[in-house]
Amino acid sequence: MNHQEKRIDTIPAGKVCRAVSVLLLGTMGSLCAGPLAPWKDDLFALPATLSEKDGGAYRVVDYRAERDINERDAINERRARKDWVSLDPRRKQKNGRMKTTTGMLRYVSVGTTRGASTIVVYLHGQGGSREQGVDDWSFGGNFNRLKNLMFRNGGLYLSPDVADFGQKGTGQIKGLILKYLADSPGAELIVACGSAGGRVGYGLARDEQIGPQLDGLLLLGSFPDSGFRPGVPVYIGHGGNDTVSPVSSMESFYRSLRSSGSPVQMVRFETGSHGTPIRMTDWRAVINWMKGR
Repeated sequence: MNHQEKRIDTIPAGKVCRAVSVLLLGTMGSLCAGPLAPWKDDLFALPATLSEKDGGAYRVVDYRAERDINERDAINERRARKDWVSLDPRRKQKNGRMKTTTGMLRYVSVGTTRGASTIVVYLHGQGGSREQGVDDWSFGGNFNRLKNLMFRNGGLYLSPDVADFGQKGTGQIKGLILKYLADSPGAELIVACGSAGGRVGYGLARDEQIGPQLDGLLLLGSFPDSGFRPGVPVYIGHGGNDTVSPVSSMESFYRSLRSSGSPVQMVRFETGSHGTPIRMTDWRAVINWMKGR
């Protein structure tokens, strides 16, 4: 794992799909999102399952660097092969900025900014930036796949800078989410967190405005929060050899969420490191699971 990848740091579960008719900028819209349609599923499917339990909610999968990096990248850990990537979403990719009480927030949006069916927000970890989440070629093209899934399914993808991983950062991201939910009031909201970005994700899930509108939380190489009881679907992706956040701590977190009744899935990428879940997580499978709860 090279330096680039190491740096990444109330609607209850079981809800039915929202069916909301709203008067939006003079247009009546029905905002009831179905599952995401396939896009390059054969390439991005998870490797073989080595073991599982809890009816498949917890799985250990066969991650191998010689296959999942060397055969996927034209330049290892820097540039994916061309057949894994489509640059079509760049037609609807824009740089944005929003003034907040604690400074200017810069972000990138991809897809439908008004009347979106689904909004996915990616929160980078320590040392990252908004550019990480829209890099088409890094992490084996997996961010490019997420961009394509939103672009091709009438959704919106947001990749903001995270000012810090406390109140300031959480407040800025909250403002960004509320801004775009106002233009897509029935959209399903998914927040994906890389490494330390999970701290902001937890804060958003607890927030009295964002929490009730949250439909799923992804924790990718992140850290546990022992007091967290979200009541919304949580996906945990973690490398078996993660030296930044030990996999055992997230397995304990998985068990605590499951025992509390929260819908949760965990994939352990055996032999994987800190950045492996961002490279390997099957975005479509996870988001469709969350949308179907």
